[in-house]
Amino acid sequence: MKKIILLIALVIAVHIPEIVSGQTTLQGSVERIKVHGKGLEGNLEGNSADPDVSIYLPPSYRKDSKRRYPVVYLLHGFTDNDAQWYGLVKHWINLPQIVDKVFAAGQVQEMIIVTPNAYTRSGGSFYSNSVTVGNWEEYVAKELVSYIDQHYRTIAKAASRGLAGHSMGGYGTIRIGERYPNVFSSLYLLSPCCMAPGGNRSPESLAKIEALKDPADFNKADFGTKAAIASAAAWSPNPTKPPFYTDQIVENGQLQKMTETKWAANSGLATLDQYISNLKQLKGIAFDAGDRDQPIAANIKILHQTLDNYKIEHSYEEYQGDHLNKIGERIEQKMLPFFSKKLAGK
Repeated sequence: MKKIILLIALVIAVHIPEIVSGQTTLQGSVERIKVHGKGLEGNLEGNSADPDVSIYLPPSYRKDSKRRYPVVYLLHGFTDNDAQWYGLVKHWINLPQIVDKVFAAGQVQEMIIVTPNAYTRSGGSFYSNSVTVGNWEEYVAKELVSYIDQHYRTIAKAASRGLAGHSMGGYGTIRIGERYPNVFSSLYLLSPCCMAPGGNRSPESLAKIEALKDPADFNKADFGTKAAIASAAAWSPNPTKPPFYTDQIVENGQLQKMTETKWAANSGLATLDQYISNLKQLKGIAFDAGDRDQPIAANIKILHQTLDNYKIEHSYEEYQGDHLNKIGERIEQKMLPFFSKKLAGK
């Protein structure tokens, strides 16, 4: 077993009981710790091998010291981080508030939720294995799971582990989930990106990518340029090409064919057929996206059709919304009930 360095847990936020309609509602607590990744050591971007990890502990965790819980590993999106999702930094979502509300209603089983900080020098790891960003796929599926099982009261079996994510995290969910059915038994993809190769880039966007020469200028770039650099770091790394340590993306205004081929080979729909036997082992697969979130909504419809062709049971929905505006609602009304039903509580 890979050795994982134990670092002291820092309790960032502990909710206190509040009065709601004359009743006391016990709320969960949040811890933010660091968990070492052997496979993250020596990555060429210089990303920390000790990423922050935010952990939501359900209301009964500190009261019932003998109880064990299923765990959902929830992966955040590109340019996001765990602190934003867990209310430690103001953001468009506050996960603990959503989960507190659901558990207070008493309609779903309590669970632990774990989110690693996958923000990298290039904006996000895409939860892939790369010498440039580090071996994030293995970090999530092996090292992080091992650490959480050793240091928290989990039900340490695949039947009690779920994997979910939004956008880049949704992509990471299908990527990791299809490879590790012995680790995670159920998957929920919220507006997953990167399921199919991207469309044609304009000459202007290609020029911006080619013009970016210094990592120090990365934060000044637009979203599309950042996403291109991150995609290259994850899917077309090259240890001989500093300072980004990737294959050339654009040269003389042209997207390089081999780079484009490598990215396409890593798209979610491209790898699916290789892992059908693994997907059939899962207890549950669900995914959704807003109808105004294109091309993501169109791509998950293809995912739905592909799973249907293989007769793999799943849940698919296209709802009225965009990439962000209904995610909290989907977590509350769909994702958490899904895992409550699918994950073994004993």
